[in-house]
Amino acid sequence: MKVLANDGISKAGENTLREAGINILDNRVAQDHVINFINDNNVDVLLVRSATKVRQDLIDACPGLKIIGRGGIGMDNIDVEYAKSKGIKIINTPTASSKSVAELVFGHFISLARFLHESNRLMPLEGETHFNAMKKSFSNAYELSGKTLGVIGFGSIGQEVIKIGIALGMKVTILTRSPKTEVLTLNFFDGQSVNFEITSTNDMDAFLKEADFISINTPKTNEYIIDTPQFEKMKDGVYIVNTARGGVINEVTLIDFIESGKVAGAALDVFENEPNPELPLLMNPALSLSPHVGGNTVDAQEKIGIELAEQIIKLQKETIR
Repeated sequence: MKVLANDGISKAGENTLREAGINILDNRVAQDHVINFINDNNVDVLLVRSATKVRQDLIDACPGLKIIGRGGIGMDNIDVEYAKSKGIKIINTPTASSKSVAELVFGHFISLARFLHESNRLMPLEGETHFNAMKKSFSNAYELSGKTLGVIGFGSIGQEVIKIGIALGMKVTILTRSPKTEVLTLNFFDGQSVNFEITSTNDMDAFLKEADFISINTPKTNEYIIDTPQFEKMKDGVYIVNTARGGVINEVTLIDFIESGKVAGAALDVFENEPNPELPLLMNPALSLSPHVGGNTVDAQEKIGIELAEQIIKLQKETIR
């Protein structure tokens, strides 16, 4: 079996495959050349993250493909149902990067609440000449403890976000299409654990009125989840972080509500016009920005690589039987 990990795979994942006798090709192929490479090298398994697109044309042109794998949760760069209809197995790693994304959410929340995103920009430029002025300007900050964390989405990432919020002493409210109940377990360093039974709501208005900090953790949507009507119902001075997908929040409207003061600050790890974010977003001092790196930690990549490798090995064994 030959595997092309076109968007990369961790060393741990690579070693797991090699130890099972599976040939992993050490290549990175441009999108326009992927079809020819797969066919010329008799590739059985194509592994991608978000860079490589696996559309119907590629699937039709590569009849030898047996498995398509996505390192991560979202599958919007793969025509999943069409691939399945052609007998191709689809695998992904829905939970491997959840903790990494959740930690980035709070990295942004704390950065916004304490003005770290802005002070990190200004200190090298004005720290020597305007130290006291900046100290005064950035003193109007907030603790997260005691505030209400609103999470849109109750999947694996949303659950990890909720756990961190609880650990920080925040109240939590969760918005889903229909109410659902989950038991979340917080595990501690000394072996202790605490269970929390949490029920989400589908009442958008009540959710928006209650939340001080809002984290969007949903799959890709066809329309905005957050637009003018939703912004208008939020608390004054709300903070928002989007690590989900570009297009779940109206970025133009977001800027308007930041400028009006309704939104105290927002963070974007994903963008509507990715990988070319709009300049007004990049230049706005009330925004904390990162280049779609939610799941890009060494820890997450190791977990993703190993999970993909183990799934491939399992499918190979099932095929042999």
